[in-house]
Amino acid sequence: MDEIKREGESEFVWPEVNKVGMNAPGRWLKQGWADFCHAIQASIFYGVTFTVMGWALLTYATDAAWELTLMTSFLIVGPFLALGLYDISRRLERGERPHLAPTLTAWRTNAPAVGFYALILALIMSAWIRVALVVIALFFPEGAPTLREILTSVVTSPEGFLFFIAYSAAGLGFAFLVYATSAVSIPMLLDREKMDALSAMIVSFNAVRKSFLPMLLWGLIIGALVTLGFVTWFAGLAVVVPVVGHATWHAYRDLVK
Repeated sequence: MDEIKREGESEFVWPEVNKVGMNAPGRWLKQGWADFCHAIQASIFYGVTFTVMGWALLTYATDAAWELTLMTSFLIVGPFLALGLYDISRRLERGERPHLAPTLTAWRTNAPAVGFYALILALIMSAWIRVALVVIALFFPEGAPTLREILTSVVTSPEGFLFFIAYSAAGLGFAFLVYATSAVSIPMLLDREKMDALSAMIVSFNAVRKSFLPMLLWGLIIGALVTLGFVTWFAGLAVVVPVVGHATWHAYRDLVK
């Protein structure tokens, strides 16, 4: 006997993913820059917010271990905090004139899934903070020195270089987990109201798997741009974050049918 569908209820369709070429990341960046220029007033708000967060971190996180750990946590929570930027690109794509106020509540279009994803990110970030602090404590048992001394130790001593290897290995593991499951998942949750968080994460992972080398390049580009924002005392994030956020929307459009 055929199943009787309720009126207005539609069947869930599993999204298919496209395979992209190595030139795709460059195209996404160009499209992201174009969106930034077309909606600079709304976009710059998000970039400046990240810059202010960085300055607050430098001001109030006096412990080097926490300072270093929270800086690297930017890469974990960044995709979620850029949700408003995805909404700006979506509105530009529709031919609408984007304004800041509606993008601040864009998460309401799929609030349950976005909220659940935020919870997942919070748990991952909590786990990362614990692991990072343990790694720092193992190499600096007498207490972490200043951030500058840690960086100097990395260059000048074997123990510092081993710390760099261990910290990087742990960080890359968490970073890849977040990147693979968030590359297109958050824009997808914004764009598709019936998409749930776990399904979006699976689709994102499949998109990264199917276009592994281009997506690896895209991840390296994001990491390099964010690092550039860090070394400019977070001022560079005012531009880097909006451009990467807009580019991520176009990556989603290319990767998911």
